[in-house]
Amino acid sequence: MASHHIQYFIVLLMATLFITIQSHSHAKLTPDFYNDVCPQALPIIKSIVSQKLNFKPRMGAHLLRLHFHDCFVNLGGPTYWYEVLLGRRDARNTTKEAAELYLPSQLFNFSQLVSNFKSQGLNLKDLVTLSGAHTIGMARCSTFKDRIYNDTNIDPNFAISLQQNCPIKGGDDNMEALDYVTPEKFDNSYYKNLVSKKGLFHSDQELFNNGIDCESDMLVELYSGDSNVFARNFGTSMIKMGNIKPLTGIFGEIRTDCTKVN
Repeated sequence: MASHHIQYFIVLLMATLFITIQSHSHAKLTPDFYNDVCPQALPIIKSIVSQKLNFKPRMGAHLLRLHFHDCFVNLGGPTYWYEVLLGRRDARNTTKEAAELYLPSQLFNFSQLVSNFKSQGLNLKDLVTLSGAHTIGMARCSTFKDRIYNDTNIDPNFAISLQQNCPIKGGDDNMEALDYVTPEKFDNSYYKNLVSKKGLFHSDQELFNNGIDCESDMLVELYSGDSNVFARNFGTSMIKMGNIKPLTGIFGEIRTDCTKVN
């Protein structure tokens, strides 16, 4: 789930925006949702997010993961290469159990990943493209320890280097970067890592795994060699994911405290 830091500044944002937005309703998400009801909304959000990112670069990964949680499970993007659609309201019945049920696991194999994304109306291209979000962020040893000791589709030297910080016993809370090359930069290094069998999660490497799926392999190779294509497709898939059954208009609510329903 989102970290306490994320909850803190989202609560601050919602408190600022609540009074002006609570009576406003739209039938669908739009990029100009706040233009009339609260013109300063986006500048305020941008300012606070920038402050937080300067203080803690990892916050970018937290926010991106929050967007995934929001779209897959009703919890509610970054404006990097695309125009974010706004107006999503908060659900009244989100649970931890729902997150565990609907969010893909880092232990999933290829077919499980495809099935999980398909259940949300997302295709293989979306799966491979959105997985590129793992170009930033960190992970606890407990989430990938089985891979570095037991998987065969992993570069041996890469596995050994990770084992230094993640011993087979203990160290579960030690951290490693999802993308060891450029851990704080949103780029296409994630895909280059997969091609060289240096994906951190088992689920990551499944996207480029001994020809298990030709289309997936081709997309990984394409993105590893062309960051611009990855950037364009990432924006398209993020917009598509953002439109997964959003709550708008009179549905859902605008929370005054993001950690609980009103």
